[in-house]
Amino acid sequence: MFQSKIQSRPVRAADPGAVGPAVLRAVRERAPWSAGTRRDSLFLAAGLPLGLPCIIVLSLPGTSLLVGLLLLVVLLDLSTTVQRSRVRTLRGLEIPGRLPPGAGWLPRLRAGLTWRQATHHFLVAPLQTFCAALVLGLWGTSLVLLSFFGWVWLLPMGNPVRSGAGWTIEGAVITLGGLLLLFLTPWLVALLAALDLWTVRALLGPNRAEVLERRVEHLAQSRVDVVDAADAERRRIERDLHDGAQQRLVSLAMNLGLARRTLKDIPPEAMEVIVTAHEEAQAAIKELHDLVRGLHPAVLEDRGLDAALSGVAARSPVPVHLAVDLPGRIAPTVEAVAYFTVSEALANAAKHAKASRVDLVLRQAAGRLLITIADDGIGGADATRGTGLVGLRKRAASVDGSLAITSPRGGPTTITMELPCEL
Repeated sequence: MFQSKIQSRPVRAADPGAVGPAVLRAVRERAPWSAGTRRDSLFLAAGLPLGLPCIIVLSLPGTSLLVGLLLLVVLLDLSTTVQRSRVRTLRGLEIPGRLPPGAGWLPRLRAGLTWRQATHHFLVAPLQTFCAALVLGLWGTSLVLLSFFGWVWLLPMGNPVRSGAGWTIEGAVITLGGLLLLFLTPWLVALLAALDLWTVRALLGPNRAEVLERRVEHLAQSRVDVVDAADAERRRIERDLHDGAQQRLVSLAMNLGLARRTLKDIPPEAMEVIVTAHEEAQAAIKELHDLVRGLHPAVLEDRGLDAALSGVAARSPVPVHLAVDLPGRIAPTVEAVAYFTVSEALANAAKHAKASRVDLVLRQAAGRLLITIADDGIGGADATRGTGLVGLRKRAASVDGSLAITSPRGGPTTITMELPCEL
């Protein structure tokens, strides 16, 4: 027999010491004099007049009813604005509209003609008015019943209520009923206020499709901001290296070269150290120059993508035939993405494709930058094997671009990239 290692845990009853404070806290929060009850009552009372126009119009006869309904339809957007203002002022909750604040009256009128807003203003708003009136009536009734022994003496003699005046059982029952109603009304107020808020958010706020659309727009703008910030940071680093460290290395190399040429009477060991330092400084300058050019080439910012890619093509170990048809400058961030993507693609072609020729074509059409890189190499490029094509695709996607690769075994390889001219 196998002995089970799973130990059953006994089910413990709720701790009375923990339940008691929770109940007392809930009772305090729903006390008639609590801040939450006052806030909920004020929220409901503020909605009382908002359903009255619909109630009045629906009670009109014949032609007046049609005119009133037409007027309500025209004022739907205004009614929605008032409801959102009530929620924002009394609840601190912002319910965004379907249109930006500066939209004209005609687009706002069209935006208000939805079944959700019509349902709220023609059905829910009258119910809100009824609920608000009910709540105010309950508050008034509870206070009247609770103060029975205070006002019953003011009634004239012979009144049926006054005839039973005095410390009677009936009076005590009425007072207790008023006290009970006074403490039960806040719970109803909280429920009605929650339903009121839920209906306003559900019917007068943006629907799920609009929320997702705004989220997509926000994410797209955030991505553009991140890409622009990264490009600006790269430019700053390039500028700091060019104006700072590179200039210091150039000055150091000049001083070492001057010492190498003028100091003739020093020991050979010291001269060897100076020569080595001079050569290392020159090598560091060259490496730093390549690094700065890799961060953000100055020619790209000064003369544009055509001139920058001409330099890349001239430095390529594989002959590159470049054809550029761009009517003007495009967004700087897109230019940087295109430059570095083409540079990496040409480096991959020289390293892996064993090509003897690369054709590079850039043209602009319908607000998009189209780049085609074709080589006559051995083909077989596969983005899943870590050949650098994944990085190319990510660079293009960073500005909402796309990249397609056609590379059968035996060649040729064609990379087609499409980028937006403006972000």
